[in-house]
Amino acid sequence: MTAVPDDSLLDDLSRLGEADPEGMLRAGAMAGAQVRATAEASVEAGIDRLEGVRPRAVVLMTRPGLGPAVSRLLAELLLPACPVPLVITDVVPPWVGALDVVIAHTDDPGDVQLAEDVDRAGRRGAGVVLTGPGEGPVAAAAAGNGVLISPRLPVRPGFGFPTAFTSGLLALKTLGLLRVDANSLADELDREAERDHPQHESFVNPAKSLALRLAEHSPLLWGLDHVATAVGRHAVQVLGTHTDLVCDVVGFPQANSRTALFRAAVRATSERDIFADPDTFDGPAALPPRVVLLAVRAQPGDPVRRQAHETLPAADLIAPAEEITADEPTRAAVLALRFELAALYLGLAAGTTGGSGRYAPATA
Repeated sequence: MTAVPDDSLLDDLSRLGEADPEGMLRAGAMAGAQVRATAEASVEAGIDRLEGVRPRAVVLMTRPGLGPAVSRLLAELLLPACPVPLVITDVVPPWVGALDVVIAHTDDPGDVQLAEDVDRAGRRGAGVVLTGPGEGPVAAAAAGNGVLISPRLPVRPGFGFPTAFTSGLLALKTLGLLRVDANSLADELDREAERDHPQHESFVNPAKSLALRLAEHSPLLWGLDHVATAVGRHAVQVLGTHTDLVCDVVGFPQANSRTALFRAAVRATSERDIFADPDTFDGPAALPPRVVLLAVRAQPGDPVRRQAHETLPAADLIAPAEEITADEPTRAAVLALRFELAALYLGLAAGTTGGSGRYAPATA
């Protein structure tokens, strides 16, 4: 059974602070600081050794945790115009060699598979950019064979998306495959954290507002472009880390092919009698769906976005481009941070986040 959140907690600073003794909201709000720290650490780690390298292939690792969402997002930012092949994989391919570059992130210093992969890639002369703890088998495997970016800013497991994302962006920038301004990225994340500050009440706080919209619903996070869909994968990760909501994430065109679910979404977002309960759902005895359309790259005239608006007229839309002036990587990072803070607010209100383990719920 899904935990019922206490909505009143979100605008009660005293109770919210008591519900968050480990300072998870503060940790999430330090995304901009993570970006700056990672940029400095990457220089010290020697990321400039990748300058001038034209890789045969870029291998993006998807080790458990943040790796899958970060790697997919990096790939979508590069596509469709990337001049080199991209490989997204959980294990380094057997053909990796001196002409290839491997980019990986882990929160687990003892990931045996990743340690073996990093060691093999390094011995074969491949460029390796690894973000993770500075000690343990994985770090030892990267020592001397790659660029090991250890976070200067201590970050609890599961909160390192800005670090992993920035590391990947800087590696791709150094390879000449992507443009990014780390300082601008950090500044915009600081501004988003300020908008989502606990002191701001729900009706002016984007993260709190999003949390309340998702509460007691089954979120359908449907991307209007590939970059937004990739950010949706991170949203599902943080919602699953801090709440017990079951989410669906997919591109809107693919959602169209899921006929039964799509019909339920249409019913949930169609115009209703003005006197009807807005959360009434005429369907199975389950949490009603909440459609949230995500847009990072799509513009108002985009045919996919137009179709989504016509089909799901009352669906929520989050499009950072309509709120800020920034490049695609920054808009993607802002969207990711908003979902992370929304997941934290919702988890704190429902009592499902926290705990002493790496990803343990409060009741574990």
